[in-house]
Amino acid sequence: MLDPRFTKLANVLVNYSTNVQPGDNVLIDAMEVDAALIKELVKAVSRAGGHSFVNLRESSISRQLLLAGTEEQFRLEAEMDKERMEKMQACIIIEGGLNINEVSDVPDEQMKLATSFFKEVSIVRLKKKWVYLRYPTPSMAQLANKSTEAFEQFYFDVCTMDYAKMAKAMQPLKELMERTDRVKITGPGTELTFSIKGIPSIPCPGHYNIPDGEVFTAPVRDSVNGVISFNTPSPYQGFTFEKVRLEFVDGKIVSATANDTERLNNILDTDEGARYIGEFALGVHPFIREPMQDILFDEKIDGSFHFTPGRCYDEASNGNKSNIHWDMVMIQRPEYGGGEIWFDDHLIRRDGRFLLPELAPLNPENLKE
Repeated sequence: MLDPRFTKLANVLVNYSTNVQPGDNVLIDAMEVDAALIKELVKAVSRAGGHSFVNLRESSISRQLLLAGTEEQFRLEAEMDKERMEKMQACIIIEGGLNINEVSDVPDEQMKLATSFFKEVSIVRLKKKWVYLRYPTPSMAQLANKSTEAFEQFYFDVCTMDYAKMAKAMQPLKELMERTDRVKITGPGTELTFSIKGIPSIPCPGHYNIPDGEVFTAPVRDSVNGVISFNTPSPYQGFTFEKVRLEFVDGKIVSATANDTERLNNILDTDEGARYIGEFALGVHPFIREPMQDILFDEKIDGSFHFTPGRCYDEASNGNKSNIHWDMVMIQRPEYGGGEIWFDDHLIRRDGRFLLPELAPLNPENLKE
């Protein structure tokens, strides 16, 4: 029997997130996803007048391809993927998998080699209508400390909430951020200052990621100074980093430590831009409260912000270019140690709650209503 939650989610992805129009070519790129959801997506695209193209992947095979891949192979695959992406108007990417650490034993040099070629594919995709989401699995339920059944219900509640309401509530924050020059962030082990002057702020209410719930911009590239100590696990390239601490001088990460300091610094040495910040964002999703080592969820945590070494987005560009983009999350609610965010000497958020009346609709009790 068809789970009606698949149908509801497919309608959100096709009719809201990517807004498929008659004649659109839509790539459905799925890794270890229930076939029933893929079928519902194909049906929804067809009802909207679009054409579906499906790419099915398997994580253990992807790992083997990374391990065995050569420069020539990665280049050719990226060229073919880029050519296909150029013919699409929309892309829906869904990633499942039983083991989030499936590629953890792929050597750093192999990972860097592969990502260096597929960066061009990402650049093309970002110019399309696209949405990315994870798929609920028992391993995700374990990371969230929930039963499989409870996590599935949490997942569908999170992914099908009223994103149109969220979009409206985000507008005052967007406008405030675009009037702001100086940002100061304080918290346990954190004293950070930077400027966001002149850089656009972008609300994310479900058009590119599901789940969604952030407003992002970027710091002026050379303006970041101070120290930040992240209080959530940070998975990247198949390894989970903990207790990441970064020190900045004039925008550059000059010191970085974690549970694997050598691995951390190897990633930050990928290229020059990897030691500069490409994104600063505030997370506001009312149903996402705890970290679960899945960045698509964790970066939207209510009362959080994330700070991102690496590549900036074109929509909010500070000019930083890199082959990496690593969202690192800090939660500032009281149970995580609290913290404050100041815009131009005005306190706008304390312990994860917005204080200004025009921003109050973003507090969780108002978004849930």
